Amino acid sequence: MSDTRHAPVSPLPRSRLPHDTVALARFLLGKVLVRELNAAQTTGRIVETEAYLENDPACHAFRGMTPRNRSLFLEVGHAYVYLCYGTSYLLNVSSEGHGTGAGVLLRALEPLTGIEHMQHARRSSRLLDLARGPGRLTSAMQVDLWHDGIDLFSQGPLWIGSDGAIVDSIGVSSRIGITKGADARLRYFVAGNEYLSGSRRLNAPSV
Repeated sequence: MSDTRHAPVSPLPRSRLPHDTVALARFLLGKVLVRELNAAQTTGRIVETEAYLENDPACHAFRGMTPRNRSLFLEVGHAYVYLCYGTSYLLNVSSEGHGTGAGVLLRALEPLTGIEHMQHARRSSRLLDLARGPGRLTSAMQVDLWHDGIDLFSQGPLWIGSDGAIVDSIGVSSRIGITKGADARLRYFVAGNEYLSGSRRLNAPSV
């Protein structure tokens, strides 16, 4: 990947977003998640995603729309945030047209800026572990249910942009921590990145 650690982050026009869950999961790799705080900004590069498709038994929308999952049915590019097992918030991006329930889970970030604020939020100073895994990611970026349903491609408290980084190689594996649809190879990652979650076997740079 090109080194753009200190490059400015620019908004991404909605017209650039693919209206396909797998394509979006791959497109988001290398993009930058931005969290605007009262007196600071934190940013992290998206290095790991998982796709959850329409009619996918592991997708929260599998049995239709509910008050909890309705953000998955929004137009591509909106946040779906939910509380997992009562302990961690997870951040997803709606990935299809309005009315189709599908999404992309953001699984890991490479911290870029505002790292001291991430460390304070996580109560941890270890850089590699700040946002490695979807629960750590939301904790570091201070994301919770308040962000559910917001437009991630319009500048606001939480948004996704680009600093021009190009991903050279994308790895693929089965998804992590699920039982239904567990064998589906729908996890995507920046091959060779040191901030990935998962085992060494899952992070092998196969495409």
